[in-house]
Amino acid sequence: MAFTVLTFIGFTVLVAVISWWKTRDDDLSTKEGYFLAGRGLPGIVIAGSLMMTNLSAEQLVGTNGQSFAGNMSTMAWEATSAFALIVLAFVFLPKLLKGGIATIPEFFEMRYDTFTMRLFSLLFLVAYVVTMLPTILYSGAVALVAIFDIQGMFGVSYFTAITVICIGTGVIGMCYAVFGGLKAVAYSDTINGIGLIIGGFAIPILGFIALGQLDGGGFFAGVQHFITATPEKMNAWSAPSALPPEIPWPLLFTGMFVNNLFYWATNQSIIQRSLGGKNLAESQKGAIWAGFFKCLDVFVIVIPGVIAFQLLAANGQMDTSVGMAADQAYPLLVMKVMPQPLMGFFAAVMFGAILSSFNSVLNSASTIFTLNVWQPIWGKNADNNKVVKIGQLFGTIVGVVAIAISPFVMYFGTGIMNFINECWGFFSMPLLTAVLFGLLTKRAPAIAPKIVVPIHMVLYGASKVIPFFDRFHYLYVVFALFVLECAIYAVCIQVCPRDQDWEMPDAKIMDMTPWKTGKLWAIAGSAVVVVMYLIFSPIGIGR
Repeated sequence: MAFTVLTFIGFTVLVAVISWWKTRDDDLSTKEGYFLAGRGLPGIVIAGSLMMTNLSAEQLVGTNGQSFAGNMSTMAWEATSAFALIVLAFVFLPKLLKGGIATIPEFFEMRYDTFTMRLFSLLFLVAYVVTMLPTILYSGAVALVAIFDIQGMFGVSYFTAITVICIGTGVIGMCYAVFGGLKAVAYSDTINGIGLIIGGFAIPILGFIALGQLDGGGFFAGVQHFITATPEKMNAWSAPSALPPEIPWPLLFTGMFVNNLFYWATNQSIIQRSLGGKNLAESQKGAIWAGFFKCLDVFVIVIPGVIAFQLLAANGQMDTSVGMAADQAYPLLVMKVMPQPLMGFFAAVMFGAILSSFNSVLNSASTIFTLNVWQPIWGKNADNNKVVKIGQLFGTIVGVVAIAISPFVMYFGTGIMNFINECWGFFSMPLLTAVLFGLLTKRAPAIAPKIVVPIHMVLYGASKVIPFFDRFHYLYVVFALFVLECAIYAVCIQVCPRDQDWEMPDAKIMDMTPWKTGKLWAIAGSAVVVVMYLIFSPIGIGR
């Protein structure tokens, strides 16, 4: 255990030192420098940061827990993200970067009005503080408590152990996000990404070896066992009536697509990386390359869940129900297959993934509050130094609140990923439709989002309490509301359009030349997703 602790500390300190060295001379006293990395991020850093912002402990623990309790259809959360990132690269970014947009709420003020901007800023902040940040800390704590045996080491209860890890992780994450700004976050994300590639891919490889040993063989025997032992779990095309954690196949073209489009193209904590690109081409590279990374994610955060089922639960010796039981699958698999000398390195990689998502979301929350709430109301004449200090103060407050909430996530019994995604359902489609109609139409009026937001929240909330909707996957409800809200916008455009056509102003802050080979890369990424779905289908290895 001592060696595990030392290697954990060593890799974690290495990431911090490299991130400090790369950003030591940066000017963080300006809004551009602190919140958008001086708009100087190259494509590979954007791609790595996008991947690491999304890929955290809630994914490693939660999505593997879903495939453990369900089947390969849960890979839709990862692989199909490539299509949304293509839309981000070629539809959203050219318009948003042209206008010099720093935050999505800023766009809402430019396109609609100040009330709309503050309304959506509030929705973002509530979602970040109540849902994302606490869940990131909790899911990471689930893994680290198991790896370090915190309960046994200190003789404390499970709740206390979770609380200790949440506090420690949260404080370190706040140091990155609050005092380092976006560039420190992005570089630490990229470095941790390298470690996650090594450690993350080691788990399925070691898992295949462990499966092979069940049949008296090695790695290739394990791959064969994985393919043939539970063919029903190999199918990524679940029945239309399937419920979470499975993804019914019609949702691949409906609810999952619009949900991914919301997440990758309008969620501030994600899109902020792309808005920090040095030019349009680099931002597009980051988005498209991130789509390839999301396909690779399947091997890290979906396949290990199936391996855990075959290795730990196929004979009925482990509870496979959705929720806290399934969320234990990945940590238990790590404990079983990871050699002890490498456990510290893997724990550091896991810790880095937790920090990546936590400090990225925290930085985005600070950005939204400072630039879209505080400055327009109380800081109209504030200098850059004052604006940055307010962002740091707000980030500190939000971090403390998230730490206080995080241990109590364990009492939500739907599982980590279901909890996050169902909570986002309260906000996702109003945000997506406001951006879509704002960017792609000239006459959408400011009244439209004000009508859509309350209607959506009431109807979505009703679907959670009316028993009739229990028989449907919640993404069906999300897509139905998306269609309804598009219809509301269409009616508003016809009945009460804007007085004048709206055009995105040209801020002239960067080179807007598109990535010359971007479309070829997008086609290649789409082909990879199609091939994956053919493999994990009844005509492939599924049943």
